[in-house]
Amino acid sequence: MDRFAQVEFFVAVADGGSLGRAASALGISNAAASRLLASLESRLGARLVERNTRRLYLTEEGLSFLPRARSILSDLADAEAALTETVLDPSGTLRVSASLSFALQHIAPRIPDYVERYPNVRIHIEAANRYLDLIENGIDVAIRTREYEPDSNITIRRLADTRRILVAAPSYLERRGRPGHPTELRDHDLLLYTYAKNPNELHFTRGTDAVRIEAKGLLESNDGQILRAAALNGVGVIVQPTYIVHDDLMQGRLVPVLDDWDLPRLTINIAFPSRKHLSAKVRSFVDFMVEQFARNEFERKWTSRLGE
Repeated sequence: MDRFAQVEFFVAVADGGSLGRAASALGISNAAASRLLASLESRLGARLVERNTRRLYLTEEGLSFLPRARSILSDLADAEAALTETVLDPSGTLRVSASLSFALQHIAPRIPDYVERYPNVRIHIEAANRYLDLIENGIDVAIRTREYEPDSNITIRRLADTRRILVAAPSYLERRGRPGHPTELRDHDLLLYTYAKNPNELHFTRGTDAVRIEAKGLLESNDGQILRAAALNGVGVIVQPTYIVHDDLMQGRLVPVLDDWDLPRLTINIAFPSRKHLSAKVRSFVDFMVEQFARNEFERKWTSRLGE
């Protein structure tokens, strides 16, 4: 039987002066009440309560145990109250994992709004372009660009879809010309992200047309910001998700290349370990990011062609 239930019943007996009144207060049957008391006395190896036909009273051992029993129940109540407060009021350190590009462009700018709303949460951002094991690395939430998680212990919430596009600086296109068909990319300097799925293959579609080309990069990197910096400096044509280069497109620093063709899209999810009771800090951040993505219409912006 549950030890706390036994202790709780003993204290109820002491307060009520009757097994029946204690059982009624706790909503259990008299038979169950008797078993709780008998189990507690058996476990402690001491008689705690004496009864006769006229009254019930605590033994010397019962009187000695009573303050300790009250303390146990009080500590439990305090622990539950503290946990409830934590659940209702997010607090503690939230560990977030995301690529450097996503962290720089879409998490860091939103931290002021989040901490203003939840001032008791501290944030640790683990910038990683590979997917870290959430459990092993103590990660609370992670931003990932894949449709599903192979681990059933990970829950995901979808944030947005995004196109993958080709863009280049105006200076590069003035110098090298603008390709009119995917096959013409063989004559251009490509800037490739090595952690992409099959980074040296580009699969284009336009209506019913499909073209596959082998891509050889003048510059390859495992970080999108290195490639973006190179593109801004006119080094070549970058292949990246729209969310990385959208602001550059809007400001004219980069311009689209072969925008009438499509590459496979990416799904941006927020992932977190599956738990029956999700902590308030995790729930608050997940809900906050979903809200921010919807409010800013990122999916519409990142899946539209320039000018749409």
